[in-house]
Amino acid sequence: MLETISQNIRALGTVLGQTIANETDQQWLDNIERVRLLAKDGIANDDFAIEELKTLFQSCDEQKLLIYARAFSQFLNLANVAEQQHTTSEQGLAELDLPHPLESLKEKIGDVDAQAFLAAINKLHIELVLTAHPTEVNRRTFIHKYHEIAEQLTTTGAELNGRIEELIEQAWNTNEIRQQRPTPLDESRWGLNAISNSLWHAVPTFVRELDDLCQQVSGQTLPLDARPITMASWMAGDRDGNPFVTAKLSRQAIIQARLMAAELYLEDFQNLYLELSMNKASDGLIQADSNNIGPYRNLLKQTIAKLEHSIVLLKNNKTHGVIASPEELLQPLYRCRESLLAAGLTRSANSLLLDVIRKVHCFGISLVKLDVRQHSEFHDQAIAEIVSALNLGDYLSWSEQQRCQFLQQEINNPRPLLPDVHWSEQTQEVLDTFKFIAEQPKEVLGIYVISMASHQSDVLAVNLLMKATGVSWDMPIAPLFETLDDLNNAAQVIDVLLSDSEYAKRTNNAQHVMIGYSDSAKDAGVLAAAWAQYQAQESLVAVAKRHQVTLKLFHGRGGTIGRGGGPAHAAIASQPPGTLEGGLRVTEQGETIRYKFGLPNLAVRSLHLYASAILASLVKPQPAPKKDWRELMDKMAQRGCEIYRDYVCEQEDFVTYFRQATPEQELSSLPLGSRPSKRKSDGGIESLRAIPWIFAWSQNRLVVPSWLGFGQAIAEFTQQHQATIKDMLSNWPYFRARISLTEMVYLKSDTDISKLYDQHLVEPKLQPLGEQLRTQLSADKATILALLEQSETLESDQWNLASFQLRRPYLLPLHLLQIEALKRLRKQPEHPLCEQLLMVSMTGIATGMRNTG
Repeated sequence: MLETISQNIRALGTVLGQTIANETDQQWLDNIERVRLLAKDGIANDDFAIEELKTLFQSCDEQKLLIYARAFSQFLNLANVAEQQHTTSEQGLAELDLPHPLESLKEKIGDVDAQAFLAAINKLHIELVLTAHPTEVNRRTFIHKYHEIAEQLTTTGAELNGRIEELIEQAWNTNEIRQQRPTPLDESRWGLNAISNSLWHAVPTFVRELDDLCQQVSGQTLPLDARPITMASWMAGDRDGNPFVTAKLSRQAIIQARLMAAELYLEDFQNLYLELSMNKASDGLIQADSNNIGPYRNLLKQTIAKLEHSIVLLKNNKTHGVIASPEELLQPLYRCRESLLAAGLTRSANSLLLDVIRKVHCFGISLVKLDVRQHSEFHDQAIAEIVSALNLGDYLSWSEQQRCQFLQQEINNPRPLLPDVHWSEQTQEVLDTFKFIAEQPKEVLGIYVISMASHQSDVLAVNLLMKATGVSWDMPIAPLFETLDDLNNAAQVIDVLLSDSEYAKRTNNAQHVMIGYSDSAKDAGVLAAAWAQYQAQESLVAVAKRHQVTLKLFHGRGGTIGRGGGPAHAAIASQPPGTLEGGLRVTEQGETIRYKFGLPNLAVRSLHLYASAILASLVKPQPAPKKDWRELMDKMAQRGCEIYRDYVCEQEDFVTYFRQATPEQELSSLPLGSRPSKRKSDGGIESLRAIPWIFAWSQNRLVVPSWLGFGQAIAEFTQQHQATIKDMLSNWPYFRARISLTEMVYLKSDTDISKLYDQHLVEPKLQPLGEQLRTQLSADKATILALLEQSETLESDQWNLASFQLRRPYLLPLHLLQIEALKRLRKQPEHPLCEQLLMVSMTGIATGMRNTG
């Protein structure tokens, strides 16, 4: 299999090389090949080859360095395209010996009771929440070219045609890095395009195959209104730390989403108009066809006219008169289908028409439902201003009990709350956001997320602001528990909230809670954070059960292990029992959207993996962990947290070392995302966002946040508790998944590359700190390999091991080029070519690593 992919990569690389030579001169073909061969020797620990590469790059001007960086960055993109295309093709799946996830699910669950399976299918709900990501710096036009190349490879294989050569030529002559920081509206448009290019086509295929499985296992079809998959978005809705996301901009993003949805539905309805040309129909449809254009066409024509009118209005930023509910689209589709079934035209009833019905249920009238997220401090400040304007005191100085008493009293008070005064700019924006929510049809909005939620009052404050601004429906509110302390207190906060009968009524029997993976790992290290997340979820399940409400957990995962990322199937299978009863809501970020859902075949497979893991967990829930496992995890998590904080918080020079050894300082000045890289411009490590924190460490391949404290804590307890740890590894999916994810981190870390960054970028007195970390990383890796009884990482996953090895020779030159760029930028800040070189190297490394932020 890898031979086939290698052939494709070589063929694509040859075309790219020739394209570069055509644009420059033939000498560049030899130059790039020489660098590739030296890099190949370099990763085989040939110090001479690395020195030769360093000398070469030091002697080049920025323009030449940029050619090298662009070449290797594009090599990696083409390598990923070749691999993704092949692994989702029938030939690739056969060579990989990968069973269809839904087929393997049937084997896993065995002879399950039909009713139990139907109950699981009815609970199955995957909501993908698309979020912007500063590491996804590739322009949309570039991503489109890669998709096109993948499509061409599907039909031609290794025989490259003229179209592929044309696309590679276009790509090389297109600036792959955006020159200006994207706006949140640009990011929103990027997310919508990810749906229209791939998921729009993948979802009906996925639902159709799920329907087939349902019939095979239970003898029944999926309900017509089944919504096993829906989409939401944070792009242009997440205002936490992003001053550019305003009520006005969020309103514009919704119009943009509704417009794209209307255009996609128009195309589908026009295709149905062509298909449903039959005259065999119910009496009602025949009688209504006064124009004699055909009963089905007559019905569809009316909706086509509505869609065309909606598109005109939305293009003019008007929403009055636009299709405002899924029912407006579903009603004619249902009538067509009922008539076709009654007339015996079963195939036509269950083909394209059924796919469009499924799309309406899954995508609604706006493709995505926009979530709104804001930091709890902003709500507190707004309430404080309101309280002050009413001469009721100083809200911020009140105790939690006083705050709750006031909030509950005002929520139940029928009089208007807001006095006619001039608010501060920040409070006016908070109030404008809630007024914007009040104006929208609820079908286009998702949930309201409160960052850094710690108390009951954080949620009640949002309830009051919604009531005060005229929000007429109970928009679901999700407190986001992020830090270690907040995770530990999460269940208690929700328990107190649900004990308030008025609040419980507003939840409509469904309590949303968001679990933060990023900030908890930054706060406490990966082991302590992961265990706190697991325990918080267990406690929340128990609280929800006690109050007889459905718990709907929202997982704020990123692409990396340090942010809760990793293979979805393993992550879902290792969830605590009961956490999937309310469905799975999970963030999908920037580059992971492209790697998991960027091509229709890839998206279908990713959805299968999600669905099969969730259904398996619902049909056969995992047993709760044993008492001795819990006790040992408590000890190891506590020790892991101590180790992590000893480095990150207690070592005086740690932050300085981090900022010298990685491109973190430069990140904030580059146009990589709409949101600033820090919540507060003058803050230290505590104010740094989790994405830049982890992204910067992945660039120098030390990936500290994803392993620090994990291996050492296990090593310290292994001798005394060896049998328990072995038992956990064999019989506890959660623990096995943690070990497996950390093994992947060790594969992608590289102490030799990290050392190169230190040698060139870190002042000598701080270099021992890097040595200390690398020594610890090597010791931790040895601990985990001994536990797994392996001599190398990913021994039991030869495919992923070989896949990463394919990319390593292309990564090394990019690291050396990045070091050169950083050296020059730190001597001469804001040098445009050096900044561009840094960005190209960053995106190339992110492409090669594939789960970076």
